[in-house]
Amino acid sequence: MLRGEIVAGEFEFLAVLRHYEDLIDAPSRGYVFSPSHAWHCIDWIETQFQHIKGKLARTPLKLDAWQLFSTAVRMGWRRRSSGLRRFRTSYEEVARKNGKSTWKAGEADYLFLMDREIGAEVYTIATTREQAMSVFKPALENYKRRAKRSPRFSRSVKIYDGTNQERIAAGGGVFKPLPANAESLDGLNPSAIVVDELHAHRTREVWDVMESALGAREQPLIGAITTAGYILDGICTEIRSYLVQILRGDIVDDTFFGVIFTLDDGDDPFDPAVWRKANPSLGSAKTHEYMVAQATKAATLPSAKANYLTKDLNIWVNGAMSWFDIRIWDLGGVPFDPRELRGRTCFGGLDLSSTRDLTSFALVFPPDDLDSGEWFVLVWIFCPQAKVDEQSHSDAAPYAKWKDAGWLTVTEGNVLDYAAVRKTIKAACSVFDVQEVAFDVWNATHLANELMEDDVPMVQVPQNFSGLTPGSKLLERLVYSNRFRHNANPVYRWCASNVSLLLDTNENIRPNKKTSEGRIDPIVATCMAMTRALVHQPDPTPEIIVI
Repeated sequence: MLRGEIVAGEFEFLAVLRHYEDLIDAPSRGYVFSPSHAWHCIDWIETQFQHIKGKLARTPLKLDAWQLFSTAVRMGWRRRSSGLRRFRTSYEEVARKNGKSTWKAGEADYLFLMDREIGAEVYTIATTREQAMSVFKPALENYKRRAKRSPRFSRSVKIYDGTNQERIAAGGGVFKPLPANAESLDGLNPSAIVVDELHAHRTREVWDVMESALGAREQPLIGAITTAGYILDGICTEIRSYLVQILRGDIVDDTFFGVIFTLDDGDDPFDPAVWRKANPSLGSAKTHEYMVAQATKAATLPSAKANYLTKDLNIWVNGAMSWFDIRIWDLGGVPFDPRELRGRTCFGGLDLSSTRDLTSFALVFPPDDLDSGEWFVLVWIFCPQAKVDEQSHSDAAPYAKWKDAGWLTVTEGNVLDYAAVRKTIKAACSVFDVQEVAFDVWNATHLANELMEDDVPMVQVPQNFSGLTPGSKLLERLVYSNRFRHNANPVYRWCASNVSLLLDTNENIRPNKKTSEGRIDPIVATCMAMTRALVHQPDPTPEIIVI
């Protein structure tokens, strides 16, 4: 790598360079590298651990070069005075599907059984216990396998495998997964900690609690293994920034190890030649075909691109991003006559804003052919006259023009008259076959109750990830496949150009009112309607093959 024979990003190169420079300079600072300690851990992992799933299941784990380097450096460097480990903290950042879970499970197992720590306590920690299990599970399955093969091993450890009770006990110590709840973590006496997916932690509270708990141990180790994420002001980016300063030589911290696998500034994320920088196991744990498929999808859908950049190329992305390319949105503006939709099955969404802002009601009409047919939408947008006057003075948006053209329904006064909204929805239900109207209980309960008195079928849909993700993903797919017909409504177009997308670490998406550059109410109403439309779509008929 240092000779340029392996494609590497800046921070991987600097991590390797740091190690080689330390081989020369670190002895003068009291540190020496012990190959025997490094290989002892590596040999343990590769002889004691097997893959637990996929095509490699039940075959021995063989570490890739980058894993060998990381394990060797963290386990091999020693304090000359005591022979204890040099590094107390580590931070490793790599794209997903590079084989980190089983590898980290093997390291944690070594630190539990082979670290010569009396009463060792090793914990895998994540924001949820389920995520913490992703590292612990490979260890648990390997312990069960080894216990079956060796009566002696079975007698030396106690394996607990009940749901939410999973843990391993041996020699007065414990190895177990834990959710990141700072209060529940108080009182622990850890010897080693693996923090999985640190990018999902919003505050440094849990990290601080665990770091301070390590003080009673002679050679403790707290290590984070993570991909990039969307929280740009959290503990993960703080620790990452600290590591970058170490790698670039701005500060010296001989107890902190780290490496970051990511693209460099100016790299084209769609160029296969740079993918290895973020994916050091490309070609082994992660296939080139997988990357091609992800890149192809990311080139089309904004939400897929954000996920591709963060998870597959390990690039930090703002959790709020512009959603629609307005040029693609405009392709759906082919005029149609709303009367053609009379009697067609449809689903509604109601986004009731404050009395001074836009309120929107949307109806979406699914096609008979769900695989390739076109979806139609009708939107009614309301605001008070005071809002029109305010916008006209500020030139922020041509509300008066939209009102005169019939695209915006305006009620007299300073606040919106919800009676006009109620009347419009009732009228729409008399013309179209409205199956449901989605509303958010937080701000529309009173009007929803009135509409239910009018026999309008109202259904609660919260404006959070659970309520909006299904409809948001469907709307995105339809827009970018040119299957969404919106009749070139200019108010709707303006809102589409304003909307920014909020993403989370579980690949959920929704419109973000807080970061959008203007009103987005009709888009939110559409996503709510889309969510309910999906609920009522028939499951695909299974194909019956006669042999």
